[in-house]
Amino acid sequence: MPEALSAAKEGFRRFLTAERARSPHTVRAYLGDVTDLLAFAAAEGVDDLARLDLGLLRRWLGKQNTTGHSRATLSRRAATARAFTAWALREELIDADPALRLKAPKREKSLPAVVGRPQLAELFARLEAAAAEGGPLAVRDRAMVELLYATGVRVGELSGLDVDDLDQDRRTLRVVGKGNKERTVPYGLPASIAVDDWLRRGRPRLAGEGSGPALFLGARGGRVDQRQVRGVVRQLFDSLGDTAASGPHALRHSAATHLLDGGADLRAVQEILGHSSLATTQLYTHVSVERLRKSYIQAHPRA
Repeated sequence: MPEALSAAKEGFRRFLTAERARSPHTVRAYLGDVTDLLAFAAAEGVDDLARLDLGLLRRWLGKQNTTGHSRATLSRRAATARAFTAWALREELIDADPALRLKAPKREKSLPAVVGRPQLAELFARLEAAAAEGGPLAVRDRAMVELLYATGVRVGELSGLDVDDLDQDRRTLRVVGKGNKERTVPYGLPASIAVDDWLRRGRPRLAGEGSGPALFLGARGGRVDQRQVRGVVRQLFDSLGDTAASGPHALRHSAATHLLDGGADLRAVQEILGHSSLATTQLYTHVSVERLRKSYIQAHPRA
């Protein structure tokens, strides 16, 4: 890659990290897309950002479309290109923004997988039995899954929790979400019992010099990572058999849907989930069929 393009990519990385405070995962995703774009540009003979134009950007997206990338991927990469060229214009690396008229296919809207209440009851019963008979990892797994469902936190937010983020008396959790935004989320008695059990007889058996303040620990005593959490949840869902759910995000979807089914205010659910836009939270109103049916029966004169 030409030196000018490499320098621009590094400048964009600093911008995302220092000014936008994006998470390491988000920065990697942005830079992966930008690297692909700049490599494509270099292959077409572009050695300076000033030579980027709308035609090149369209050819870049078109190539990915022909190689089988999904609409969601194309939409994300178009958004990355727009963010990158807007930054380059602000930094005066280009004279005009070539991505202003760049469009990508709209994402296919798919409803999130939701775990039914009977299946969740079975899942938590299995976790409780395993924790009663097993070692510290079984106690940890129960506490993690209970907390994921009770609070609807993202898996990255869960793995980043410290012990001091818990207020056990008030049953609330201090969560640092996307963009380093902080919020307080309540959790219920079952999660409180599971977390207390973990802190009392699970965590002390795994904690070591490298544990620090991390709430949840891995087998070697370090902070649990996202892959470990996903593996635990995936195995649990696989054991249930008849469910489309496959990872921690299904617990987040289920928590939001069940809150709305129970009559929770949409704004309250937005705050709990940490959504910046209410439109994102409104997606869950489409999967809350039970609530829709109850409202219809209560309100329609011919129901």
